[in-house]
Order: sequence, then C-alpha cells, then structure tokens
Amino acid sequence: MTMKVKKRRKSKRFRGSHTHGRGGKKKARGSGHRGGVGMAGTGKRADQRKTLVLNLFGNKYFGKTPTLRRKPSPKPQDINIRNIVEGIDSFVKKGIAKENKGVYEINLKDYKILSVGDATIKMNIEAAAASKSAIDKVKKAGGEIIISKTPVITKTPVEVSSKAPAKKVVVVAKR
Repeated sequence: MTMKVKKRRKSKRFRGSHTHGRGGKKKARGSGHRGGVGMAGTGKRADQRKTLVLNLFGNKYFGKTPTLRRKPSPKPQDINIRNIVEGIDSFVKKGIAKENKGVYEINLKDYKILSVGDATIKMNIEAAAASKSAIDKVKKAGGEIIISKTPVITKTPVEVSSKAPAKKVVVVAKR
C-alpha cells in the first residue's frame, strides 16, 4: 500500500533560488509578468488562469448569460373599441366576426381591448385582456367581453377598411 505524500508548495521549493525559475532577476518584477492585477488576464479561450477562475466562481463565470438570451414574454396588442366598430364589416368578411341575431361575436384572442371610442353596436368580444372602462362601455351597449386565459400571439397583420382615415390594425385570424 502506497501512502499519499503531500507535495511541497512551489514557493517553498524555490527558497534559496536566486530567480525562482524565471530566468533573469529583472524579468518577473512587475504585475505585467502575471498579465495584470487581480482578474486581469483571465481568458476563456486560451486557458490563462482558468483553473483559478473556476475554483473561485465555478462554471458560471464563463459562457453565455441566460438573462440576455431569454426572449421577452409576448404581450397582447392593443385595439380600441372605435377600431372594432369602424372595422366590423372587414372583420365579418375575413371571418374574425360573425353576426347572430343583431349581436356580433368577435374573436380577438390576441388583443387587449381599450376604451377609446363608443360601442354603438352589440358585440360579444373574446379577448386576451380588456380595460375596465372598455368592459363597461361594451356592457352598456348590450354586449360583453370574455377574457380568455391563454392568448395565442401570432404576427399576421390584417388591415381594417373603413371610412375613417387609414389606420393599420393588426388582427389575428381564427385558427
């Protein structure tokens, strides 16, 4: 059975040596020989002081940061009541809205309904979110806003055709 022998430290082994294994006396005087002071000179690619860094910080020091690579969470787009009322005909043509007994059923699952404008028609809107004032306006007109739990965010823009000035509204078609 062999016993493990503790290795002497290099600084102790160089005691009495004139240059400590560095060649001339003048060669290793400053911190430039070490690559700088502190953490300077640590390299990911060429392994300079890599073991020191790994011992101090572990494997989290090198590599890509997940916080910078994380994609932003999708947020529903905004649409006003005015845009819905003005573009109801184009919504019906595209299959986003249907008319049942004077009430329009509109599928806007990827949108947040905002209260700009007046609800002049009865409509049941299915949306990702809605402001309180928008819900109140639609209820006063005789409709309701149903808020769905999981919005499906897609990026397919649909233009709303109306008599109002040209405004682009992004609406997602039903799947």
